Amino acid sequence: MNQNKNSRRGFIQKAAVAMAATIAAPAILKAQDQNTIQNVPATEGPFRLKYAPSIRMFKSTVGSDDLIDNIRFCYDQGFRAVFDNGLMDRPVEDQAKIAAELARLGMEMGPFVLYADFTVTSFVTNDPDKRAMLLDKMRQGVEVAKRTQAKWALVVPGRYDESLHWDYQTANVVDNLRYYAEIFEPAGLTMVLEPLNTLHDHPGLFLNEMPQAYQICRAVNSPSIKIVDDIYHQQITEGNLIPNIDACYNEIGAFHLGDNPGRNEPTSGEINFKNIFKYLFEKGYQGTLCMEHGKSLSGKEGDARVIAAYREMDAF
Repeated sequence: MNQNKNSRRGFIQKAAVAMAATIAAPAILKAQDQNTIQNVPATEGPFRLKYAPSIRMFKSTVGSDDLIDNIRFCYDQGFRAVFDNGLMDRPVEDQAKIAAELARLGMEMGPFVLYADFTVTSFVTNDPDKRAMLLDKMRQGVEVAKRTQAKWALVVPGRYDESLHWDYQTANVVDNLRYYAEIFEPAGLTMVLEPLNTLHDHPGLFLNEMPQAYQICRAVNSPSIKIVDDIYHQQITEGNLIPNIDACYNEIGAFHLGDNPGRNEPTSGEINFKNIFKYLFEKGYQGTLCMEHGKSLSGKEGDARVIAAYREMDAF
């Protein structure tokens, strides 16, 4: 009887210790993780690929909104490119400052958003007024590219038309892009078309898959019309990421990055970015990979986590 009582007492004590360890484990792991993040060196040299933060992605750490201070911080952390979705709308003097600093540091500007109206049918129609509006928009984009030395301009071809057969819409998109290529080619500017997922973020848009974008680029047949492969969107839409990159590789001009779920930095979700980056490095990819995502932590901790994640994924 006493032996059984002692056995029960020992079992209860062991169970209590195990439970305490289970409760404490997340806090311990979190503390270890934070310690690792805080001890990431300020710089470890350039990354292997041109990962491109948004200009002010690390402003919590920089402590300033100043564009030049933020660009220099990105450079010091090993990034050799940045991107700026709002470049078109910046004052001309700011565009000039950005261009001068990037040139001084030998950095590149990733694709800037030239046109991305999610509310209207535009590219899918043969409406002459819409075509004239878009032609004017393309000319504005060329002028911005000249001022900033940008090589890529991002375009989202708008919504699909429920009253028009899909194949007619595709033909209209191809025809419109041929007009715009005539403006881009002499300027040495490349338009990158972005397929976006319609499941979670952008229902109703015409362009949503890599094979669809590939077909359109092949039909337009211009060196100035390519694809931006947004890894976050394509993981949601179709997955099969590396095979799709491989199939479309000759028509891809740039990449957008973001893990899924959550659209935060690599390592925060399910995507194996290390394998993707290794694949691109071995292919000899020289373009930008825009870090168009949020951060799983806020403030300086979030900045440090993002940088640490890219260091980890770049170590292939």
